[in-house]
Amino acid sequence: MTDNVVPLFKDPPTTNTTASNAPATEAVESARPVRVWKRTGRAMADAVTHERTKAAGRFAFRHTSYVVGGTRIVARRAWDGRTGARYERMLRAAEAAGNYEAAGDWEERLHRFRADRHKRRMDLLTAPERIVKGAAVGTAGGIGLLIAIGIALAVANEDVTDVVTPLMALVELIRLLVVIVQVVWGPLVAIGPWLALAGLWAVGRHRNAAPNWALPVGNRTDDAGAPITPSIVVTALRDLGIAPLRNAIKEMGDAGAAMLGPIRIAGCGVEVDVTLPSGVSTDQVQGRRRKLAENLNRHEHEVFITIPQAARTVRLWIADSGALDEPIGPSPLVTDPELRANYKTGRAPWGQDLRGDAAALSLYQRHMLVTGLSNQGKTAAVRALALWLALDPTVEFRVADLKGAGDWAMFDGLATTLIQGPTDDHVIQATEMVEGGVSEMERRLTAPPGTAFPPLIILIDEAQVAFMCPAVDEEKRPYGGSKATSRYFMAARKIHNQGRAVNVLLWQGTQDPTDQNLPKLVREGAHTRASLALGTESQARMALGDKAVDGGAAPHLLRPGLDKGTLVVASDGIEIPAGQASITVRTHYIDTDQATEIADRAKALRDGVTTVHVIDTGEPVDPLADIASVVGDAPRLLTQEVLRRLAALNADAYGGWSFVDLKRVLDGTGAEPYKSDGRMVVGRDRIARALANRGDEDSASAAQ
Repeated sequence: MTDNVVPLFKDPPTTNTTASNAPATEAVESARPVRVWKRTGRAMADAVTHERTKAAGRFAFRHTSYVVGGTRIVARRAWDGRTGARYERMLRAAEAAGNYEAAGDWEERLHRFRADRHKRRMDLLTAPERIVKGAAVGTAGGIGLLIAIGIALAVANEDVTDVVTPLMALVELIRLLVVIVQVVWGPLVAIGPWLALAGLWAVGRHRNAAPNWALPVGNRTDDAGAPITPSIVVTALRDLGIAPLRNAIKEMGDAGAAMLGPIRIAGCGVEVDVTLPSGVSTDQVQGRRRKLAENLNRHEHEVFITIPQAARTVRLWIADSGALDEPIGPSPLVTDPELRANYKTGRAPWGQDLRGDAAALSLYQRHMLVTGLSNQGKTAAVRALALWLALDPTVEFRVADLKGAGDWAMFDGLATTLIQGPTDDHVIQATEMVEGGVSEMERRLTAPPGTAFPPLIILIDEAQVAFMCPAVDEEKRPYGGSKATSRYFMAARKIHNQGRAVNVLLWQGTQDPTDQNLPKLVREGAHTRASLALGTESQARMALGDKAVDGGAAPHLLRPGLDKGTLVVASDGIEIPAGQASITVRTHYIDTDQATEIADRAKALRDGVTTVHVIDTGEPVDPLADIASVVGDAPRLLTQEVLRRLAALNADAYGGWSFVDLKRVLDGTGAEPYKSDGRMVVGRDRIARALANRGDEDSASAAQ
């Protein structure tokens, strides 16, 4: 039987082991069981990590913590009761809050407390003398009373020994009390510490004076989404890891809430101003936004830190847990079919701010730049503004969508120019459209003083495609880039410089801003700058400017994909709380079908708009047919407008045309320009008859 027993530990190999017995040795080694100490270690590890062991550990730690916490609570109560610590804390808090009237009241209470305590201590010094005197008088009187009672008993019983009976009864009572104390004292001394320990345990258990993880499931406090209170805010600030702030709060004791202003309901959250103690700067708190949010039991995107006007103050806006993930409801453009716009005095209903108030934006004489990462709602945000402004029939739109996905297709028949596509040819056309806007701006600037100019919105979506375009013209001038030779860049700069004075405005939407696809001079020429979620703080500074970011604007902290349509806006066209440089807006989402309905309402307010789609076919031009196409359904069109539309249709063929060229083409066709209300116009019906007559002449020539 012993032959089948495998030893637990193998013998060390000898030096003369040969290669011939190596396979046998390896077989023996592989057949041997795992060492005892390894199996024991695994068993011990399993026992330690078992749920019952963990529960027992939590139980022991919890009840130990009850005793420790109860001791601390009782000691704090005793200290507050025996000293003026409570009054001193309240006094410091009142001074820190600047409430000197309350500080004086607490100082008076502290003075009375100290005076009363001094009186009690002086009374204790004279207490022994008073006790001795009182005891002597009381003892003499008591003995005299007992003897008098004894005399009365002796007379009544006719027994002289009854004189000392009451006195002996008192002596016997004292002896009995001594016996009782002797019997009780031993057990009392033995169990007294345990009773005190039980009392401390009861206090700690009542106050849940143990870590949250050690408490029973039913007693654990889930602070996620809990209401924001002054103590929660102060604790969150104390634990930020800023030493001067932590020390200042400790100096204030548990009255650190004196730093806080009123906690106000603000939309789907609360707002509170925090006056920081000396030595703590606002940017130190801003730089710890994530930690502050976690200390407040919120996600990072649910806490916003801005800088109000008051010095050394930060304003915290803390959202209700999960509130920012809820939609804000439809746009008034969708719900109110009677809504109208006014370019000069109106404000576009864009969405809601974090307080839940309506966020409306004035578009009057303001260039605009909206940027953000791809697929974050940039086009929808810009389109919502354009759709509102389209409800003012005096506004003209020229739109270039360099993405070409059909997001602006509803502006066909609403915009006078609509370019849709991402190719270099589309960029060239968009550049020529912007240059046409420059020409219109220059014409307006040279008009007589007092001339009223209707608004002209030149809108470029995905403008980074234009800046990054490598195409060059016949003169080797690049269309893209950021140099003085770049055609798109220079046209945008010219409109930024002087366009707003004559209501020629440039709106640009771009994604992922960098110095290459959004040059500094162009982005800083926009009066309204808004940004959706971005990747880095440097991009946020490019999008909104240093002032806005230094003031708390943080589009780079928005959650890509989750905060779609949420914009950080820096503009004087929107109401921003005093002292802040930006505001966060959750925009209404208008889908394509709803946008088409709104565009149809806008078209109904206008007297027919012919949209020019600039597409170079390479075919020979037909001036009469092109004039007919740009006149469209309008009964008549100003000759200046005909020339402008022809230039937009084909800049190479018609870009240099004047009224003389137009008149030369139309002379002899029966469609010559004529005066209407004192201005030269081209008539739609006359052009149609000229085309029809030309067709009849061509048919007759072919028959001959």
